[in-house]
Amino acid sequence: MTSIENTMPEYRRIEKIIRGKPTHDGAGVRLTRIFGFYEEGLLDPFLLLDFFGSDNPADFMAGFPWHPHRGMETVTYMLDGRVEHGDSMGNSGVIGKGDIQWMTAGSGIIHQEMPKSDGGRMFGFQLWVNLPASQKMIAPRYQDIPEKCS
Repeated sequence: MTSIENTMPEYRRIEKIIRGKPTHDGAGVRLTRIFGFYEEGLLDPFLLLDFFGSDNPADFMAGFPWHPHRGMETVTYMLDGRVEHGDSMGNSGVIGKGDIQWMTAGSGIIHQEMPKSDGGRMFGFQLWVNLPASQKMIAPRYQDIPEKCS
């Protein structure tokens, strides 16, 4: 074996190609569900990945009114536009282009995510992460991570 063969990366085989499906969620927000619920166990600990994006406010302005989560985390990354968060713990914040919202539902939280009009655009994605059994009942928490962390 030559030294160049020793440095070759090991590649993994593609197991499955998942195509996103257009759907509506919340109060009618149009999005593409990349994966979620139908690929159980395939991507553990990831539960769901949604892409949302439109230049048409009618596709997203209804937002995601008050709803519960438990035993998981949501990570939202904004590519464009702004979303306002509020929750049952008294946390609130607005995330915009390049910002991240990280919410740990833990033992349970009720929250809302409502778009703020910035001239008609909103693009981003949200990942749901399953918490390990030992952490499912931890206290809920919320944080905004701005684009330019100091």
